[in-house]
Amino acid sequence: QLRLVESGGGLVQPGGSLTLSCASNGVRLDYWAIGWFRQAPGKEREGVSCIHSKGDSTNYADSVKGRFTISRDNAKNTVFLQMNSLRPEDTAVYYCAASRWEVCYREYKTTDFATWGQGAQVTVSS
Repeated sequence: QLRLVESGGGLVQPGGSLTLSCASNGVRLDYWAIGWFRQAPGKEREGVSCIHSKGDSTNYADSVKGRFTISRDNAKNTVFLQMNSLRPEDTAVYYCAASRWEVCYREYKTTDFATWGQGAQVTVSS
């Protein structure tokens, strides 16, 4: 059974960078599309970025385009979210999630993803 674990969160100053990782429990990830979502206090969970199983298609929310980069290393069963030029409004719990369907070509939803990690806190503050 697939399980996902996020790592790499933390506290960073505005303008700084962090890289989040999403690793499986050894189950091959190359059959799964992976999405990154985030949820700030009092707000709904929102999609941040998404990558297809072979990495050939990616999708970004408008709010992070040009600042965040999603990538994957299927040999290591890991997906990454490189976050640059971080802003206070990026503060949230970040979740990765897996879908058996290649949903990243369209507006994807939380219900497209069946397996979720536990989340990683990212705080952007001076």
